[in-house]
Amino acid sequence: MSKDFILASIDIGTSNTRTIIAQQIKGEENLRVIGVSSIPSAGIRRGVITDVEDIAKTIISAVEVAERMAGIPIKNAIFNIGGSDIEFANSKGVIAIGRADGEVCEDDINRVITESQTIQLPMNKEIVHVIAKKYRLDDQDNIKDPLGMKGVRLEVDTMVIESSSAQVKNISKAAYQAGIEIDDLVLEPLAAGVSVLTKKQKELGVVMINIGGGTTSLAVYEEGELLHTAILPLGAGHITNDIAIGLRTSVEVAERIKLEYGSAVIRDIDKKDGINLSLIDSREDGIVSRYHVAEIIEARLEEIFMLVQKELKLIGKAGLLPAGGVLVGGGAKMMHINELAKEVLGLPIQVGFPTGFGGILDKVDDPSFATVAGLVLWGHQHQVDEKREGLRNIKAFDLFSHQTGGTFDKVKNIFKRFLP
Repeated sequence: MSKDFILASIDIGTSNTRTIIAQQIKGEENLRVIGVSSIPSAGIRRGVITDVEDIAKTIISAVEVAERMAGIPIKNAIFNIGGSDIEFANSKGVIAIGRADGEVCEDDINRVITESQTIQLPMNKEIVHVIAKKYRLDDQDNIKDPLGMKGVRLEVDTMVIESSSAQVKNISKAAYQAGIEIDDLVLEPLAAGVSVLTKKQKELGVVMINIGGGTTSLAVYEEGELLHTAILPLGAGHITNDIAIGLRTSVEVAERIKLEYGSAVIRDIDKKDGINLSLIDSREDGIVSRYHVAEIIEARLEEIFMLVQKELKLIGKAGLLPAGGVLVGGGAKMMHINELAKEVLGLPIQVGFPTGFGGILDKVDDPSFATVAGLVLWGHQHQVDEKREGLRNIKAFDLFSHQTGGTFDKVKNIFKRFLP
């Protein structure tokens, strides 16, 4: 089995770390999943690494499980990056076309995107993505891909996505300690969107909402392009904590109550329904109200969806996305969550599942695998055709190395010098 046709992805989440190993089989359109794992995370809070040693051990464990299933070792993987410290900025780039005949070539496009990311960054920030939203060639505006067109002056509007330098370095250090080389680092909501959103949904207008353990991320698409993205500091883990406090029980018991008895809406719950805690944990006793649990869940989810609505109002798209919303992440598995989201957001809502795979599909047919599935699809897309769906993305590490004389390479060299 040639390693050239193997792709791996690692999603470091607040609650769980997931890994997928996939193989590209000649003659098959879809990637074949050959290895999967999901284990509880340690050393991360709200999407931000707090203990490199713990998260490195988590990565090692997750990779070992996937490797045993696949029957092959992996040395490279595509990682996610998230956390509430992610920031977004709109930027512009302008260049003169290089060729004498005025035809736009790949070098012109790369130069104009590179020009757009020469923005003033705080000392503690680093660029993760520079995504082209639209181009302008002389008097022609709203161009998706100017390659091969002719003109004199090329402009681009981009979205520059920044993360804290500490977070990038911590992910890199944890990966190095785990013996895994980072092929690419992809923003969580962008990766999730790749695995669950269709081209038609992106054309019509859609919001992808990823409810993770510590954060909720979203990505809004319209006319095939990324319109807006954000990461909110609330997630499904906050619901668990609320239940634990409200019922005066452990977080572990609260999590099971949430998943087995919880509901996002209270109207269908009988106020007389009770939950026997001793059936969940022999160390617990007493009966708690299922209606009260649903009240706690509904209140916190409504808060999350109100924050999403606030982001949609910010860009003038509240209630104006024909393809509606797609819910993913572990929090999306909550009973009746689509009904509550529909009421708050005023949009058609569905729960999203990863697509584009063959192989052991039952292992990844789950909303919580949207990000890790999207990561491996992202790698495959950029391997085959970097211009698919009109979206051009320069890898942060390639772009940053070009701009600063190899920042990421320097980081890796530092780790090699000081780590065992």
